[in-house]
Amino acid sequence: MLKQTGSEKKTAAASPGFSGHMVFWSVAVGGLGLDLWSKAAVFSWLQRRHPTGFDLVNGLVRLVAVQNAGAAFGIASGRRVLLIAVSAVAVAAVVVIFLFRSRARILLQAALGLFFAGVCGNLYDRLFNGGFVRDFIDVVYWPGRHWPAFNVADSMLCAAVGLLVIEGLRDGRHKAVEGSSQ
Repeated sequence: MLKQTGSEKKTAAASPGFSGHMVFWSVAVGGLGLDLWSKAAVFSWLQRRHPTGFDLVNGLVRLVAVQNAGAAFGIASGRRVLLIAVSAVAVAAVVVIFLFRSRARILLQAALGLFFAGVCGNLYDRLFNGGFVRDFIDVVYWPGRHWPAFNVADSMLCAAVGLLVIEGLRDGRHKAVEGSSQ
């Protein structure tokens, strides 16, 4: 029998296990599929039937076809290589965190899966859509004021951040309880 070193024990203890892989990869692949399908379906439908957009909730939510050359809120617009590089680093970071820091933490695994899907969905667009990300959800938050158009990938990224905040608060609370009981 081989003896495990301290670092091997740490890696084995931190790995996500089968159920962790099921959670992460199901969310990641399902989310990416949903994002890419929704972009293709909505853009195709709008081009054929409603080139100027379509009201989902009159005066509040519309489907529109928008090509975004930047990141959130148009940040780094036109800087395709930079945005691709940042996305590639983000994908690698998510996979490393998932593989080495997410054991028995289903909420973290789901959040990382959403993050992976969102980044990969928009990265796909940047690589295969001339550097543009397809956005199609237009929300009016005040009369005459529109939130920047977004897509399913962007929604998954926001949900992932929310879950990461919840996981961080939960983890902090558990550490505080453990510290007070010692």
